[in-house]
Amino acid sequence: MSNSFKPSSKLFKNTFCVFQEVATILIADMQPDFKSESGSHYFFTKEGMYRLSNHWGRLANSKWHLNGLPENTSKIKLGFAKWEHFYPDNSFEQLYYLAFDPIKNIVTYEHKNNPNYDGKAVVRTAKETTKRIKHARNILYLSNWASYFNVTIDLLRQEILAELLYSDTSLDEIKRKIASKLHP
Repeated sequence: MSNSFKPSSKLFKNTFCVFQEVATILIADMQPDFKSESGSHYFFTKEGMYRLSNHWGRLANSKWHLNGLPENTSKIKLGFAKWEHFYPDNSFEQLYYLAFDPIKNIVTYEHKNNPNYDGKAVVRTAKETTKRIKHARNILYLSNWASYFNVTIDLLRQEILAELLYSDTSLDEIKRKIASKLHP
């Protein structure tokens, strides 16, 4: 496999991308096109980019996430992303929405240009999305908030998560609305 493709340097600035973890054997015969000061290695192909790194998430002025393989416990992981999966990122546009994966039981944020976006979840700025995902993860992973409600926590979680994803209603308002239905 040749990695002689050279992408525009603008591709890496202010972008959001979700990489898929892949086996390191895929880059065994390749030399990195770029090595960052933090130790990440980048391999460019016509189809996309491989990134070998021990850190993912916020990177300088970009947000690059890794959908990892559950069986890989190594700290250093190889991710691959197609060029068309790099989306613009900034602090002022409404670019992000929350997504819930009931199989993995996780809430993530995604870019509205993602082909999986169905147009139903509310799109927000990065700052609004960060605040909203914190609330959603607290609802999903903690249980102390549910002691006031005398019902099954799983039903409450589903209802609150749906409101957090598909409305602009604040978490406090959502809880008040549910409480008034349960305790009229």
